[in-house]
Order: sequence, then C-alpha cells, then structure tokens
Amino acid sequence: MRDMKYCCFIIFLVLLSCNEQSQTTTRPNIILIMSDDMGYSDIGCYGGVIDTPVLDGLAANGLRYTQFYNTARCCPSRAALLTGVYQHQAGIGHMVDTNGTDIYEGDLSQNAVTIAELLQKAGYATYMSGKWHVTPYKSDETNPTKRNWPLQRGFDKFFGTIHGAGSFYDPNSLTRDNEFIAPTEDFYYTEAISDHAVSFIENHKTDAPFFLYVPYTAAHWPMHAKPADIEKYKGKFDAGWDVMRTEKYAKMLDLGIIKSEWKLTDKDAIPNWEEVEQKAWYSSLMEVYAAMVDNMDQGIGRIMGSLEEKGIKDNTLVFFLQDNGGCAEEFGFREAIEPNHKNLKGDSIQPMGKDELQTQMVPKYTRDGRPVLSGIGLEPGGANTYLGYGKPWANVSNTPFRMYKHWVHEGGIATPLIVHWPAGISAKNEFRNDPGHLIDIMATCVDVADAAYPKKYNDHSITPMEGLSLKPSFGNKSLEERAIFWEHEGNKAVRYGKHKLVSKWSKNAEYAWELYDMETDRSETNNLANEMPEKVTALENMWMSWAKKVGVRNWDTKELVQ
Repeated sequence: MRDMKYCCFIIFLVLLSCNEQSQTTTRPNIILIMSDDMGYSDIGCYGGVIDTPVLDGLAANGLRYTQFYNTARCCPSRAALLTGVYQHQAGIGHMVDTNGTDIYEGDLSQNAVTIAELLQKAGYATYMSGKWHVTPYKSDETNPTKRNWPLQRGFDKFFGTIHGAGSFYDPNSLTRDNEFIAPTEDFYYTEAISDHAVSFIENHKTDAPFFLYVPYTAAHWPMHAKPADIEKYKGKFDAGWDVMRTEKYAKMLDLGIIKSEWKLTDKDAIPNWEEVEQKAWYSSLMEVYAAMVDNMDQGIGRIMGSLEEKGIKDNTLVFFLQDNGGCAEEFGFREAIEPNHKNLKGDSIQPMGKDELQTQMVPKYTRDGRPVLSGIGLEPGGANTYLGYGKPWANVSNTPFRMYKHWVHEGGIATPLIVHWPAGISAKNEFRNDPGHLIDIMATCVDVADAAYPKKYNDHSITPMEGLSLKPSFGNKSLEERAIFWEHEGNKAVRYGKHKLVSKWSKNAEYAWELYDMETDRSETNNLANEMPEKVTALENMWMSWAKKVGVRNWDTKELVQ
C-alpha cells in the first residue's frame, strides 16, 4: 500500500513537472521595442524613405496596426505602456515633475503594477535596456531615491538612463541595475541599448520565458549619429521637405496605410523649400535624423538575430511602436553660435573633471574636452553639437497628419504598431485597422502569458486595467468598440467609433472643440462640430466623465476637472 502511494506521488510530480514545462515552453517570450520622437510615416513599411529593412521585414511577416495611438509625449506614454492604465492613473499626469496631487506626482504610482512586475510574478525573467523616464531625476542629487527605478519595479536586470534625454555619446544618468556608470570609449547610446538587449537574450539560460523592454532614445534630439550612418544619407533629402512630403503621401496610399479620402494637410506655415536659406544645413539635420533611425533598425536586426541563433524566434512576440509623433521643438536653433562658447542656457562654461560623472541633460563639454555648441548653421551629428531637426521635418515625419508631439491631433498621437509572432500569428503582411492604444499592450501581455492581473500588489490596491487585449486581432477578429481618451497640457480628445472630438489648449481661452469623421477624414481637415452639435455634446460628456475619473486638471486654473 505504501509502495502504491509512493508511485502515485511520483506520477503526480511527473505530471506537475510536465505541466510546468509545457507552460514555460508554450508561453512566448515578449520583446517590447519603443522608439522616441518619431513620426507615423518615418519607417519604410509605413511610408518612410529611411532604410528600415528589419522593421519592414517584421511587418512583412506579421501585422501592421494602422490606427494605434500613444499619449503624445514621452513619459506619459511610458507610464501608460508599462501599466495598462492611463498616465494620470499611473501618477504621470504631465511629466516627471511634482504638481501637487497624486495624479500629477510625476512619479510612477504604487497603485499601478508594471508589465515587468506582473510577468516576473508569473515566472518570466525580466530585462530592460534603454530609457526609463517615469520617475524624477535631479542631476545634483547625490543619493537619489530608487523606489521607482527599474529593478524596484519588476526588472531583474537593467541598462539604460533614468532621465529622458541627453547626449548619445555621454548620456546623463547612465545606469546598470541600481548604480550610475560612465560610458565606455567609442560609446554610442543606440548601439549600447541594442548590444545590452542582445546580451540579455544570449545570457538567458533558464527554461522560463523572458520579457525584454527596449525603449530607444532614437530619434529624440540631439541629432547625434555615427559618421558611417550619416554618410549613407548624404544628399538624400536635398529635394527638400515639400517633395519628400508629397512622395511619402503617395507611397502611403500605394501601401494602403492611408485612404485616398484623407487629404494631405496644410504645411502649418512652413516655408516653401525653394524660399529657404541654408538648404544644405536643413538637409543635414534630416540626414542625421535618418541615420539615427537606421542605426536603431540595425540594432533591432541584431536582437532578432540573437533570437534566431538560440532557436527561439518563432515563439517570441515582438512589438514595435513609438512614444509620440515627430517633434517640432527647434532645440538649439539660435541665430548664431555663441562666439565665446557658452552652453545652451547661456552660462559660462566651467571645465569638468575628466573622471566626473556628467549627469546634466546638456553637458558643457564633450568627454574629450570640446565645448558643446548649438546654433543655426552648425553641422549636426557630432558629440560637440546639440540640435533638434525642426518643425518642417517633423511635419514630414507626421505625413499626412496635423500637429506634433505635445498635441493630441493625429500627428501627435498616431504611432505605427508592428506585431511579429510566427508561432502565434499565422497571418503575414496584413493590416489591422481597429483603433488601439498603448494601454492595450499590458492586457495583451497578460493574455498571452496566462498571467493574472492583481487587485493588490505589495500591499497596494491596484487600479484596474483600462486596456483591451489585442490577441483577438491576431486572428483577425474585431476588437470591442470602446472610447479612447487623451489629455496632455490641456490638449484633449476622445475617439469613439468613427468620430473624434479634439481641441488645442490656448491660455485663458475657451476650448474650441473640433469634430472629425475618422473614416473619411483622419487627417482632420473638415471640422464637423458646427454641423453635428449633438455629437459634440455626447462626446464632450464622455470626455468629462473620464477626466473626473482619472483626475485630469484644468490647465489654466490647475484645479481638477469638475
């Protein structure tokens, strides 16, 4: 009798082991890749002219979502992406600065759980390489609190930056796990992000699946790129932004990314290329921008190659998306380079010690001692320069849409979403046209990983998920129709079905609602607000209810929306 009980116990253990092995081998690895400050039509498979063969290949062997959305800004998008709730609910109602309420604390909320925390609990190994930017960072703080650094929010290993922007050759807040580190020689941040992502995959030795988060800083200013990558694009944009925008629009129509009813929007007071002085300089900005994106695509290629070498490419779910639209901030566009070499704030340069860890957003000196400069006409790309690429090129990046990063018109919030998972998605080179949002990535990860979204985590009550799983759409099923909401710096919008209500904030002015039919006019050129006042009222009421629920504040009065 005892022998029979013993045999039954052994059989139970074997069955349990088989079940656990089945879970670890069938649940996919998940890689979530995000680029920074790029427009909807920058990459090749969405109409761009930049060479992105790896991303194009993932799209050709997977899915492209044509109506996916972010939050219009860097850290709010990261907060929503990581938590599956709107950024206000995640504590990042604006940016990583404190504004007096929990919603605008500017620090990732303990009442939100991250994808890494959730998947770590579900048995996944969790790695991150890239930009964090969901907790405050002060360059003069010698002992920063780390409660919301990656390792404290669910990641087993981390390489990257805590802050949101900086030199690609000497980034501030560069960190490994929980400690600041200095860049190595010949350092270039985009390549370092890619290399560490590859290393995490290569050194993943367990049977457990892994989650890898790869948020690049390309192509956020400053325009920094490697000379060999820049050389590839020399002269490619000499025809100017007018020609490039028209050509991209035609390519997008040919690809089927956009509809012919969606008009190419006005140029937003951007001068005609033929009237522009310093054409060569403006072209050089776009050359460097393209080189930055190209280098990122090369790195994604190395990531995919490492999956193939380990034989795990087929059962790895890969997402690629962007945090906001093209950036019109003309960073460093001063009329002339300062002759006495002041930094961008106009402060006199003070030499820094060679071994001092530079944690400023804009370093005063390069690592080899040259002053960092800005100004119209300054050749971009090198470590001693600090420039954006400007509003005209951002307008091209966002073809055919209106507005830019910061605003919640389509140019600010529309993002590509490429999904690649050979073992889980039989369709190849297909479009998915249902509206989706960053908050849906968490729900999708929960779904494919057979994980449980908690009501409590570390003794904190957790805000319920706001997103929907995209998994049904992997099999070409429609997603449940729901309203999607936006608010950033007083710019606000709601989309429900085919209609979108949107407004731009203007200081101490009445909000002017605009109403658009997204099926016939996604480029937002025909305002229907006066023709359909009842629809405006209905959508405004939906937006107000949401704003009260998540704690949005009035951007003029700073009072919560009532």
